[in-house]
Amino acid sequence: MQVSELARAINQLLEGSVPLLWVRGEISNLVKASSGHWYFALKDDQAQVRCVMFRQKISLQDHVLENGVQVEVFASASLYEARGDFQLIVEQLRPAGLGALYEQFARLKQRLEKEGLFASGRKRPLPRFPKRIGIITSIQAAALRDVLSVLKQRLPSVPVILYPAPVQGIGSAEKVVQAIETANSRAECSVLILCRGGGSIEDLWTFNEEIVARAIAASRIPVVSGIGHETDFTIADFVADERAPTPTAAAQRVVPDRLALLQGLRDMSQHLMRPMRNRLRNAMQTLDFLQRRIVHPAEQMRRKLQQLDQLQQRMQRNLEHVLQEKHWRQESLMRRLSVAGHDFHRLSDRHNHLQERLFQGMRTGQKQRMEKLDALMQHLALLNPERVLARGYSLVQDETGHLVSDAQRLELGAEINIVFGKGWARARVQDKGD
Repeated sequence: MQVSELARAINQLLEGSVPLLWVRGEISNLVKASSGHWYFALKDDQAQVRCVMFRQKISLQDHVLENGVQVEVFASASLYEARGDFQLIVEQLRPAGLGALYEQFARLKQRLEKEGLFASGRKRPLPRFPKRIGIITSIQAAALRDVLSVLKQRLPSVPVILYPAPVQGIGSAEKVVQAIETANSRAECSVLILCRGGGSIEDLWTFNEEIVARAIAASRIPVVSGIGHETDFTIADFVADERAPTPTAAAQRVVPDRLALLQGLRDMSQHLMRPMRNRLRNAMQTLDFLQRRIVHPAEQMRRKLQQLDQLQQRMQRNLEHVLQEKHWRQESLMRRLSVAGHDFHRLSDRHNHLQERLFQGMRTGQKQRMEKLDALMQHLALLNPERVLARGYSLVQDETGHLVSDAQRLELGAEINIVFGKGWARARVQDKGD
């Protein structure tokens, strides 16, 4: 095996068996190469390891790196095959101690989330047109000037009330809580903006305190959080009724843009005026049409009288026509009745003759049917099996009640029933023949 093959195998073994992990130590032998990569050693009092952080990862860092600084690096283990050196390839870097803050942040976030403080159902919508806007921040904060500038530009008519509170340092969390409670007790604002400029996690830690989170949740006034930059997240952001990525964006969320409102009013006015103008034009056209149709009352009276005369004449003609038709129908019926009178006696005689023939046919048919019925009754009587039995014949039945017509069907010793003209008897077969 060659050296390069061995180095490659060891490197693959390291990368496959050692996962990404956080390593804490002190920076030494820091070299910032012209290529943009950083090379340094990470050491403690017993060991050290070479590290490299490539330019693409360095651009994402906002921490100053110097020799002697305690840091935590998120890195993967590797072997630099060209020299056979073991090294760490650093993905992330942060000052030592931030890990504990991140863990504290994660634990509090998880606990408050379980309690329901982050639930969207408990968050209230922001007023569309707030009567007053409350701002909780430091008087010296640069973010305050940005927020006031945006509010003045978008809707200068809305009053702004400042509830000053330090947003960094010891005791700042209690001051922020006090400002929130003061704003709620005075109840003079429609919405509150909680704002602060960007900074490190230590700078923004005031808004990761539990007391601040619970004060925001207990606020009766909707709260908008505008803390840090867009990539910064605090516990206050999750509890607030709405989170803005920056303080400037928070100001934009709480008030509408007056220019957009004015444009909307102009658009709405044009939208309303267009159908009104159309209705007015239609009404004027209708009025002109009706004016042309207006007739003098005397002329209307003359026309109505003329219509009345026409209706009277039509009714007289219709009445005469109906009477004439009734007269003609009456004469037709009288003629038909006169003709029918001559045939009445002839039809009556024919009816009587047919009726007599019908009765005679019925009597003859009934007699013939009675004679046929008597003949059938006599024939049926001759076929009656009881009369045959009365002449001395008998019926033989086996044990199952079936008639026996063949002696060979009977078994010796079998019981049989014999039916006579009068009565029956049970017998046992002792002998049989053909």
